[in-house]
Parts: sequence; structure tokens; C-alpha cells
Amino acid sequence: MFKVGKYYTKKDIYSILNVPPSKQKGAWDTGYREYKGEIFIFINIGVEGRTGHNYKNFWHGDLLYWQAKNNSNIKQPLIKKILNQSIKKHIFTRTDNKDPFIYEGLGNVKEFKDTTPVEIVWSFEYSSRPEKLAEEIFLKNLSEGKHQKILVNSYERNPYARRLCIKDFGTKCYICGFNFEEKYGEIGKGFIQVHHIIPLSEIGEKYIIDPIKDLIPICPNCHAMIHRRNPPFSPKELKRILRTNNG
Repeated sequence: MFKVGKYYTKKDIYSILNVPPSKQKGAWDTGYREYKGEIFIFINIGVEGRTGHNYKNFWHGDLLYWQAKNNSNIKQPLIKKILNQSIKKHIFTRTDNKDPFIYEGLGNVKEFKDTTPVEIVWSFEYSSRPEKLAEEIFLKNLSEGKHQKILVNSYERNPYARRLCIKDFGTKCYICGFNFEEKYGEIGKGFIQVHHIIPLSEIGEKYIIDPIKDLIPICPNCHAMIHRRNPPFSPKELKRILRTNNG
């Protein structure tokens, strides 16, 4: 029905689910709703929702920390259904309230807090996720307009950091220019690795990272070559090596 890592507008979702016009919008725009026995949750990360609320939603490694509506509590019928492990929960996220949502997959409630608002930690089945690649990082929600910086903790990974990098650079390899979609078609769409220019082993407990200056999209071949030396080659060095050996 939905593909993990793909972007969807609300109109796309209505079309896929065959939601009649009379049942569109409304509850679909309030953050979460039930439809045909399944739950659909739309999460803003690092940005205010359209209602003006800035929820404390963030990724920590492969876990997604989420706050339900401000007045939510675990006695509410819909929250009970969200906490019910037997009911499917489709999780969508975005980092800009004007962007479409990216489908994260079916969420599992790993932990929750009996608070108002209710706080839930979501886990996912990541074996097929395109984002789970080497040298990705953890962030909490920080932003400065369009130019975002991220607080990272070494050795953690996060799909959000990857997306901020790719949003600016695209999925073409920064070193050799290889594009998986151009060569492999649909199965290569969106596939690329993300390299951390400053080695993770050199990052301290906390580090402010600029995903545009400190991260680059890179193909697996170039990624392997950049780490053939310790410390790794810089992107400029590897580009020069590539040019030298390929005329």
C-alpha cells in the first residue's frame, strides 16, 4: 500500500485508501486518526505544526519520540487504540509543514508515558529501510529557518539527518556523480549513502553539525575508497585521485 521512504501528500493518501471526499480533511489534519480499523499518524519533526504547536518530536537512532495532542491522555479511546499493539499504526513524518510526508512504516509502541500529552517511543522494522546506512547520525530538533543545524551524539544514526543532506545535494554521488536511479531505474530511486566528513570517532559527546557542510551523499564504492585510509581521505582528495586515474 505505502512504500517506506516514499513521499506522500494527503491527496495521495486519500487516493490510495479510496477515502471519499466527505471523509477527507477534518480529522486527517489533526495529527492522527483512525480509518477502516487502522491508525494514521502524521508527525512534524523540528518544525511547528499548522496549528502552531511545536511538539517535542525527534529521532534517537532508529527510535522516534513523539508527543500526541496537547490534551491527550491514555484514557481517550483513540489513544487506547494507538497503544493497542494489535492495531496497525502507519507513521508519516516531515520536517517542513509545506512538504509532503515521508512514510516511515508501521510503528510499534516501544514505550509510552502516562502524561498529558501522552508521549510514545516508536520502533520500526528497519531491515528494508533505505536510510539505515553507514555513518548516519542522531539529532534533536533544531532549526534556523531553512538552514538547519543538528545536535548529534557520536555513533548514533538517524534517517532525518540523511534527508536534510539529500534534500540539498540530491542522490547523485558527490565524488563520482553516479546516480542509482539513472542506472537501475525504479529500484535505484532514492538510494545513496551519506558520509560524515568529520569521522564519527572524532566527534565528542555533543557536536553541532551543519548537514550541508559536514555531510555528503556518496555511493558505496566511493564510500569504501574514502575509508581506505585512516584518517579518511577528504572529498577533495578522493575527487583528485579519481580524476588522476581516469584522465
